[in-house]
Amino acid sequence: MIKGMSLFSGGGIGEFRMNETNVDIVIANELLAKRCEFYRFYHPKCDVINADITKKETKELLISKAKKAGIDFIMATPPCQGASLIGKNKDLESMKNDFRNYLVFDAVEIIEALKPTFVMIENVTRFYDMLYLYKNEPNVPLLDILNDKFGKEYNIQYDVFNSEEYGIPQARKRGIVRMWKKGNKWDLPEKTKIVTVREAIGDLPSLEAGQSSNIKNHYARKHTPEHILCMRHTPTGHSAFENKVYYPKDKNGKKIRGFAATFKRIEWDAPAPTITMRNDCISSQSNVHPGRLLPDGTYSDARVLTPRELLILSSIDPDIDLPKTVSESQIRYMIGEGIPPLLVSKIVKGVAYGKN
Repeated sequence: MIKGMSLFSGGGIGEFRMNETNVDIVIANELLAKRCEFYRFYHPKCDVINADITKKETKELLISKAKKAGIDFIMATPPCQGASLIGKNKDLESMKNDFRNYLVFDAVEIIEALKPTFVMIENVTRFYDMLYLYKNEPNVPLLDILNDKFGKEYNIQYDVFNSEEYGIPQARKRGIVRMWKKGNKWDLPEKTKIVTVREAIGDLPSLEAGQSSNIKNHYARKHTPEHILCMRHTPTGHSAFENKVYYPKDKNGKKIRGFAATFKRIEWDAPAPTITMRNDCISSQSNVHPGRLLPDGTYSDARVLTPRELLILSSIDPDIDLPKTVSESQIRYMIGEGIPPLLVSKIVKGVAYGKN
């Protein structure tokens, strides 16, 4: 078993299926205490370090613990919000001014100190458009920096993975850098058939806002009557902004401004769109249940996805216990920002020692 370390681990969503691989994450580092608490709940044997990786003492602690544990795999998932198009940074200049886009270099320092056999860096694809000042040269891409630092010792490969192509009922693109020492091997996973929302969650019973069921983790959030009314009149795959009467309104009854991807039901017969951190809000990005046409011409399930539906669409066991010490909103945020664990496990399964 290869001993691994997770940096910027969040709640450990990406590691939920590491037990399907030959990598055992034994050390993790995360800044936010609640996410560390969530991580420990599901990974009790992992040494979770709740500390700021930008601090010298934190890096020294992680390096010391990693050497003692024999770490030979590092997984780094720096925050993606600074590069996400859904966030505030709409151009490269604004991305350059966001400190979160430089946190990757704290991971690079640790990689340089430990020189593990295998390294995986994961982020949104736009993150790799960032240009940095490096050795007095402006506008240097991260991949060029990694090749300069590690290219003599490592094979370095960048690929874009879409989770829908690997048996996950969610379209989610991620840019992943794989680094492995020369003389070893890291094969890519094979693509599989598309799984639709209908195939994944179509057998679950309908729920309206505020209702619950006797199925584990299948309960619906409450929503405002105005939002419910809009969505009851919104067909599968459409936004309430398309409605002629029942569209999103302000307190004065005037149509509000908004994006076509908000107040929107997802499709039944396609993978779900990327699940975002704000999957708790009808007014956020494409996260309302597809709904079913009712005899009166309206649509059922005028609500966001239940926790069980989110877990299934994110390739997480829907029957897991959810920690009571972490709020539903926080759990939803972590699911929304995390890479689907089935994709991680399929990628990590390709690591192997001593093979060209």
